Amino acid sequence: MGEKLVTFAPRANSTCVHLCYGTVVDKVGVRELRNSVAAVVRRAGGGERIIVTVDGEPVAQLGPLESSGQPTIDDLAAAGLVRLPGRTDRPAAPEPFGVPVDVRVSSVIAELRGEPG
Repeated sequence: MGEKLVTFAPRANSTCVHLCYGTVVDKVGVRELRNSVAAVVRRAGGGERIIVTVDGEPVAQLGPLESSGQPTIDDLAAAGLVRLPGRTDRPAAPEPFGVPVDVRVSSVIAELRGEPG
């Protein structure tokens, strides 16, 4: 894109989301938008996509007039087509366990059947 004309330092509580396509989408709450609407609109006009949230839920999107390609999860959530996960934590990954690679499947099945082998 072009060179940015406006610099905007996000506040400590604003959240940037890195999507799988490498784009950065900035989330701005309604209160922060109200306090700095001119700067946010300039950023959107400069090509950035900004998701506006109410109580942490995306409700609107500010961005350039032309479409940037495929919709993101935030786009779909703002349109009401998907719900974002309610949990912010993730369960721990299961513990890995060793699987023998030098055992034939036929001998394992024979052992399970109780056949001599």
